[in-house]
Amino acid sequence: MSAPVFHMIAPAPAPVAPYSHAVEADAWVFLTGQIPTDPDRDAAPLPDGIAAQTRRTMDNLVLVLEGLGLGLEHVVAARVFLTRFQADYAAMNAAYTPYFPAARLPARTCIGVTGLARDALVEIDFIARRP
Repeated sequence: MSAPVFHMIAPAPAPVAPYSHAVEADAWVFLTGQIPTDPDRDAAPLPDGIAAQTRRTMDNLVLVLEGLGLGLEHVVAARVFLTRFQADYAAMNAAYTPYFPAARLPARTCIGVTGLARDALVEIDFIARRP
């Protein structure tokens, strides 16, 4: 097994806790969960509503992937965390789904949680694999 490589991606949002944007080992890439923070203005308010927050979160994950020379086609698994599971599940799915081709949806778990950093409504993390 190769030693893990810890990545910080300059265009990605500033971390809200002590973590790396991604950790890579043996072609597996584990992306830290992203929330809907603005990568250009860390102190900006979060977008309104679950759809806008889901899109911003996904766009933040894309920034991390691109910084690693990867894309959404390399994502094999996702975990989604929702603070208002019943109220937001359908709208989150509607915003999340267009990011992936229908025949290439990653494995996924969606979990209801009691709270997220910065009072976000959603957090998503990925596992990707280098070709």
